[in-house]
Amino acid sequence: MTDRDTRRGIGLMLGAVTLFALQDGFSRYLAETYNVFMVIMVRYWFFAAFVLVLAWHRPGGFRAAVRTRHPWLHLARATLLIAEVCAIVWGYTLIGLINSHAVFAVCPLLIAALAVPLLGERVGPATWAAIGAGMAGVLVILQPGSGLFTPASLLPLSAALMFALYSLLTRIATRDEPAFVSLFWAGLIGAGLISVVGLPSWEPIRGLDRVWITAYALLALGANWTLIRCYQVAEAARVQPFAYLQIVLVTIIGIVVYDETLRASTVIGTGIVVAAGLFTLWHGRPRAAVEPGP
Repeated sequence: MTDRDTRRGIGLMLGAVTLFALQDGFSRYLAETYNVFMVIMVRYWFFAAFVLVLAWHRPGGFRAAVRTRHPWLHLARATLLIAEVCAIVWGYTLIGLINSHAVFAVCPLLIAALAVPLLGERVGPATWAAIGAGMAGVLVILQPGSGLFTPASLLPLSAALMFALYSLLTRIATRDEPAFVSLFWAGLIGAGLISVVGLPSWEPIRGLDRVWITAYALLALGANWTLIRCYQVAEAARVQPFAYLQIVLVTIIGIVVYDETLRASTVIGTGIVVAAGLFTLWHGRPRAAVEPGP
């Protein structure tokens, strides 16, 4: 891995998190205007079309590109991912972009903790301490027992847990299969699952919102494609710290576009969570692995 590859990877990561932040901004507006399931369904239709086109152009043909040894594992992964996306987007509409992303930042710590029972990885005392500190940071953000805490505050935390499980199942699936197989089945199965609940919830899309929902779906595709390219050219451990820029960008969108309030407890709690996440990433640098964001 050369310095040029690392610089290119950092550039791609910065591009990806920018697209993810814009995607999240659109998703809040659309989910407040239309049914959450319908909005995510349209996004997944674009996703499914995208992976189908890629599969047809893969070396060796379509069947070879999508053949899998783990159909039930991919069903579990797709279900978790759909549920995670629904939970985080619903959270945007109830507690805002800023608070949702502040809590969701604990996801890398949950991956590190769950990798012990699910993957048999070893975690040292320092990493466990960082995981504990990160969870304490989440409590600072959520402030349970205060008037600011609501059950809706648990939505991004549940989303982080589901995405952590999805990420670990993806690691298991990619041990003996190409990564594209996991991407393909996550898109295709996910589109089918969300359509079951999304189609009955269909609402006519009005005027300019047709443009916004198309832009939302294309931003989601662009963000994930850019992130995949990032991990193809650079080591995940070298570029992952720059992923936390998404929190900054989402905060700007939340304040400027949606007039959200940035509380001191959110800043302090997010700082604790991010610091703990960066420490865990640095401490486990040789084996770091990450997945696309929500």
